[in-house]
Amino acid sequence: MKILLISPPDSNEILSCNPELVKKERGCDPPLGLLYLAGYLEKQPGLEIKVLDTQVEKLDYRQIEERVREFMPDVVGMTIMTFTIFDVLEVVKIVKKISPTIKVALGGPHAHIYPKETLDLPGVDFAILGEGEAALAGLLANINQPEKLKMVKNLAFKHNGQFINTGVQDFIKDLDSLPFPARHLVPYKKYTNLLAKKTPHTTMFTSRGCPYQCTFCDRPTMGRFFRARSAKNIVDEMAQCVKMGIEEIFIYDDTFTVDRQRVIAICDEIQRRGLKFTWDIRARVNTVDEEVLTKLKAAGCERIHYGVEAGTEKILKVLNKGIHLDQALAVFRLTQKIGISTFAYFMIGAPEETKADVLASIEFAKKLNPAFVQVTTLTPFPATKIYLDALATGQISNDYWLEFARHPKRDFQTPHWTKILSEEELRELSTRFYKEFYVRPGYIFKQLLQIRSLGELIKKSKAGLKIIFS
Repeated sequence: MKILLISPPDSNEILSCNPELVKKERGCDPPLGLLYLAGYLEKQPGLEIKVLDTQVEKLDYRQIEERVREFMPDVVGMTIMTFTIFDVLEVVKIVKKISPTIKVALGGPHAHIYPKETLDLPGVDFAILGEGEAALAGLLANINQPEKLKMVKNLAFKHNGQFINTGVQDFIKDLDSLPFPARHLVPYKKYTNLLAKKTPHTTMFTSRGCPYQCTFCDRPTMGRFFRARSAKNIVDEMAQCVKMGIEEIFIYDDTFTVDRQRVIAICDEIQRRGLKFTWDIRARVNTVDEEVLTKLKAAGCERIHYGVEAGTEKILKVLNKGIHLDQALAVFRLTQKIGISTFAYFMIGAPEETKADVLASIEFAKKLNPAFVQVTTLTPFPATKIYLDALATGQISNDYWLEFARHPKRDFQTPHWTKILSEEELRELSTRFYKEFYVRPGYIFKQLLQIRSLGELIKKSKAGLKIIFS
């Protein structure tokens, strides 16, 4: 059986009113979820697996059709998120045009939250819920036997006009049991990142689930139960990447530093093996200390991405962030002192946030003085606490995400929280945030001093010009 996993184009159509200038300049990351699925399926007998990353290969829809025709799969699998729905549906249309007998399975957050609505989309045959490895393997093994499919957990489909949801099984506890992502199935040397000082670049997951309770965030397919891979298993994958010629790795965990002893063990194992590569992590300011940061630096960690989100205690509390401003300031200074670069994430447009609060966040960002800052406008996404609470209290009068899932429309505009600040004010404040942070003589001079190559100069200049003239 031929299985084609496709990472579709990402036009971000319904997020067009939420400019994330730095993010758009970052480049292209591997489709890690699909590569995990491919690695798992490669271990199953009788399957021929191919991965098509349309983004890194810069394929248009005509070229995508050519690639699908060339391989002629029996099953096509894709990840669907609410804000990529139109790109996914366009590829589904192509697949069914080539042959209506090709089965289409969609997984990811949107399919998990809205399984019935996903199956009602034209051309979709199956929805994968939760973690997809075992579910997709079970689907493929029983694809023509509906009664057996009813026994496969994490699966939704229709049979004789009836919607069937088999329910979500417990999350995978032993992550070491999973094969490594099948990076060899994509042109892994093409992946780039604005922040990367070395190429090729790749991404990794060393854990699944996030134990924290931020109101704006939800990871329905991975859950809030933190599950971590062992230090040996993680460094084995790092060593494999180094052997492939990959020189920089971005750890994509929501919070890499949940378990400080695990972090220390990973760093010690990297040094014990003498592995030479650079890497980035995501962390919280309340999960690191001097010992952890020193270990990370010694093991080659180049940069830490901290979610700060706001520059006032009021808004941090609204977001249930669980950190404090003095804590953030102390950790940024300590990280910088140890010699690790910092990246700060901020968010504007939270409930109760005023213009004065946003201006305070701008000043706090400058006080933290990270190497980079990214500003997003808060979007109450499906299944997030902030969205569900607003529906329950009547602050949002109708479940517009459910309506969109049922009837996707291209003219849909992602709603932000506009009870205090209007859409126009949010756009203006987002642009002001970027300009006030990046267009500072001291910041520009410091960045110029750190540039080590013409390529790095060109990448950073492009990003800077986009910010200045936005």
